[in-house]
Amino acid sequence: MDVVLVVAGAALVTVLAQVAIPLWPVPITGQTLAVLLVGSTLGAARGAISMVLYALLGLVGLPVYSDGSHGATVLFGATGGYIVGFVISAALVGWLAERQWDRKVLKAIVTFVAGSVVVFAVGLPWLAVVLHTDLPTTLQYGLYPFIIGGVIKAVIAAGLLPLAWWGADRIAKKRAAQTPPVE
Repeated sequence: MDVVLVVAGAALVTVLAQVAIPLWPVPITGQTLAVLLVGSTLGAARGAISMVLYALLGLVGLPVYSDGSHGATVLFGATGGYIVGFVISAALVGWLAERQWDRKVLKAIVTFVAGSVVVFAVGLPWLAVVLHTDLPTTLQYGLYPFIIGGVIKAVIAAGLLPLAWWGADRIAKKRAAQTPPVE
């Protein structure tokens, strides 16, 4: 089951990577939303492993990155730091979710914003090195265009996960009420 979940997490990121608004040098995609959801639903270890799998699938040539891209030029190029940041983000979000931070909206927002910040914390320095840019240029290319989208993705995830937990709790309670006592 762990393998199925890890592969499903990588598949979700692959699908949402294809939902993109092209920008140079880094497109806006649904990847970060998927990373947040994968981390929170799979936990720290499986979430991080899922993102490692995603990165490796693209590295070996499968068209999993945004716009169907793949290969070492992508992973070691301008967007590579964001992809590496996905691993750490999924681990952090998963770790917080394991402590039930994804159960209530406010804590979930903190969780998912923290996960988004991690992606930028890795992606921005990487972008600066690859493009040989100064701090203002790096922020212009790699942060500012993504702030609103990042906040929207964090809020979507923060609304979805507590709602999913609420639904799961209702189903569990309903099943428990319908199950006859064991004698």
